[in-house]
Amino acid sequence: MSHPLINRDPNLCRLRDEGFELEVRSGHLLIHSVPYVNSRCEIATGTLVMVLAGEASTIPPGHTAHFIGDCPCNTDGSEIVQIKNNGRTNVLAPDLTVNQFFSAKLRSGAYTNYHEKVTLYVEIISGPARALNPDPKITAQTFKPIVSAEQDTVFNYMDTASSRAGILACTQQFIGRKIAIVGLGGTGSYVLDLVAKTPVAEIHLFDGDVVRQPNAFRLPGALSLEELEAVPNKVDHFHSIYSKLRRGIFPHPEKITADNVAELRAFDHVFLCVDKGTPRRLVVDALRGTKTTIIDVGMGVQLSPETQKLWGVCRVTTLTGERHGDAEHFIPFEDIEDDGVYSNIQIADLNCLNAALAVIRWKKLCGFYADDTSEHQAAYTTNTNIITNSEKPE
Repeated sequence: MSHPLINRDPNLCRLRDEGFELEVRSGHLLIHSVPYVNSRCEIATGTLVMVLAGEASTIPPGHTAHFIGDCPCNTDGSEIVQIKNNGRTNVLAPDLTVNQFFSAKLRSGAYTNYHEKVTLYVEIISGPARALNPDPKITAQTFKPIVSAEQDTVFNYMDTASSRAGILACTQQFIGRKIAIVGLGGTGSYVLDLVAKTPVAEIHLFDGDVVRQPNAFRLPGALSLEELEAVPNKVDHFHSIYSKLRRGIFPHPEKITADNVAELRAFDHVFLCVDKGTPRRLVVDALRGTKTTIIDVGMGVQLSPETQKLWGVCRVTTLTGERHGDAEHFIPFEDIEDDGVYSNIQIADLNCLNAALAVIRWKKLCGFYADDTSEHQAAYTTNTNIITNSEKPE
């Protein structure tokens, strides 16, 4: 069974029809059973590996390639230095480890299709093997069928950005995790935008409010006038948008209350994106003693009467399972009816920044980013352009 991407690309189809053993795995094209000469002047076979461009493009994104096997050599056992870049083992994805990195540029410029790139690399790598042994069986065109089914993924199309950047192994840290976002206002909606682009298993959206005209100026993307006039539920609106990208998004058109807060115990991470102390207290108390991590966000904006300029603060507080008891030192639980300037104007850039800081902190917890501080609270202030880390006071 061929991969659907191969069926859609006439040049990949041509390679398959010419007998090359093709497989699509973790955003890469694998060409199996490529003969080559090793350093002992023996004929062996390896696998050529190339990054796939994506669903809509048939043009290779670069001139490099990887190889699974020893460094291909000439007939005398000397390495083919014309294409060798390095011979370091590299993990491209949890299910894909390569041993060699090649670079073969065309004199005429970039490769125009995968048939051109694959056949040139195979000719360079396999030429010495055929010179040693003219047996027609010494060929990469084996006509052996390769089963290449769709990968288990939450995305509706391939994440070629991660494969092209070589960070698929890091991205796997998110697989299987279940996320809840409580509050889909300015900050929560940007949290969704960023988290939706990771391969987490589930994203549950909790918000009982609807999208109104003031919301439109601090949410990601844009709404038409007709969409605003329909007054959609926030969670349904965002579900319809991000379901175009992925599966596993579940809308809950309800506020978190004492009746449903226990549902949050089923999640690995909860992004708490509300602007009132009462729901914060409700969530923190309900998750106390569990393994669920809470990432609470908050903003404050003030207008200076002297300068008539704004200054703002974006806060991110992290409560891991063993640190839930520290909530009193970090999180504001009081309800403030008049939140000053922030409640009256739209500041999408601060919403976006607050969300980005929260998601970066979450990615550190997942092991995606290196973390040398493990801070429990960070606050960015606009006027000083400084991020300050805080720990529980002694």
